[in-house]
Amino acid sequence: MTGFLGNAWLWVKAAHVIFVIFWMAGLFILPRYLVHHQEALGDAAQARAWADREGKLRRIILTPSLIIVWVLGLALSANLGLFEGGAGLGWLHAKLLLVLLLSGYHGWAVGYARKLASGNARLTAKQLRLANEIPAIFVALIVILAVVRPF
Repeated sequence: MTGFLGNAWLWVKAAHVIFVIFWMAGLFILPRYLVHHQEALGDAAQARAWADREGKLRRIILTPSLIIVWVLGLALSANLGLFEGGAGLGWLHAKLLLVLLLSGYHGWAVGYARKLASGNARLTAKQLRLANEIPAIFVALIVILAVVRPF
């Protein structure tokens, strides 16, 4: 690509992929933390320990990675001509929609962690385990769109 990123395109793309991996690692582990946290609600010390772990995961990995993924992803998208109405970018529109939905999932998981920290559990452990599969499904679809570019 020779858009405004010029020769930096591949470096920006590499950084984007690296931070996507960090973000996904966090999104894969957070629901497991939530399961353990919810099961520990009867033991105040254990529940606090899980809340602390979740907070560290959020502050150190999840939120910074999410922000960097979006900044780099939008730069790559702009480089491809997304904001100029470039042709043949249907795959990118679909990918951005899925990333937006995955970002919403991120927000939901962080919000649920905060509810658990206040002792408010609304889901079963089984529901949380099922929620753990959502990022895997989304990332598979996103990778297919980015690599195959079917439309």
